[in-house]
Amino acid sequence: MTRYRPPGPLGCGGAPLGNLFGRVEDAEALAVLDTAWQAGVRHYDTAPFYGFGLSEHRVGQALRPRPRDAFMLSTKVGRMLVPAPGPGLPEERSSFVGGLPFGIRYDYSADGARRSVEDSLQRLGLARIDVVYIHDVGEDTHGADWQERCDQAMAGAAPALTRLREEGVIKAWGLGVNRIEPCLRALQQADPDIFLAAGRYTLLDTGALGTLLPRCAGRDVSVVMGGPYNSGLLTGGNTYDYVQAPAALVARRDAIAALCRRHDVDLRAAALQFCTAHPVVAAAIPGARSVAEMRQNAALMTAPIPAALWADLKQAGLIPEHAPVPA
Repeated sequence: MTRYRPPGPLGCGGAPLGNLFGRVEDAEALAVLDTAWQAGVRHYDTAPFYGFGLSEHRVGQALRPRPRDAFMLSTKVGRMLVPAPGPGLPEERSSFVGGLPFGIRYDYSADGARRSVEDSLQRLGLARIDVVYIHDVGEDTHGADWQERCDQAMAGAAPALTRLREEGVIKAWGLGVNRIEPCLRALQQADPDIFLAAGRYTLLDTGALGTLLPRCAGRDVSVVMGGPYNSGLLTGGNTYDYVQAPAALVARRDAIAALCRRHDVDLRAAALQFCTAHPVVAAAIPGARSVAEMRQNAALMTAPIPAALWADLKQAGLIPEHAPVPA
């Protein structure tokens, strides 16, 4: 039994509600969050980086009327928001369109983590955050300097968050990353409870099966899967980790999709249910930018999938033979 496990297999990822890749109007964003609640979702994730504070504002506005003990809320530290006044702010920054007028300063120190938590509470308008993730300490964000940044976080933010957990200010902490290497490093150097690993255990990427997931099992650490569709490739698109997908991955996706069609299964349902079948994986948190997408995610998570599909995927070598699959 893991030390901290989010409620239910489906959560709501907050990046699209920060206007990731396109504007989402306020009314639609709040309707998405209300639809998630009506569908039984009680797990909500956001971050200061998402829309430079916009996602946190929207998530807080939607959740404030709800009973506080009825949901789990996570946000992140590592990027401090700094005011960016003036008329020259670009419409699109870091893939977020029309975000709030703030810039970013990386800060993985202990003081930075505590200040970031306090700032997030103000933006959310809530008195408690359940889970805090140290955000983006991987090579995809920091390049060759990622290990130095990760070590800074383990020496600064990690012990600060451990103290906040011990004091009862938060319930759990971990990393929110797009790579598994920082998680493995954190397991060696600190005492995390949970990881948010975007896109790292999916129908197309099962590398964590032999590395991260067994090590988390040994430490009673749970894992949340962000990006269960690999940023679009598993929904029928052509992007993987937010860039053009390699031809070999597209071909593999097409082979998986063909078997799904043979069994009359939506590829997206298979993607969601596969990643949450592993006992260490507590939830998947696909983002939704519309009410229709949120309803669709909820339906896909409970869609019936015949056991024969998983058997065929294994026989074809498209998923590992020892990968856990839905009962």
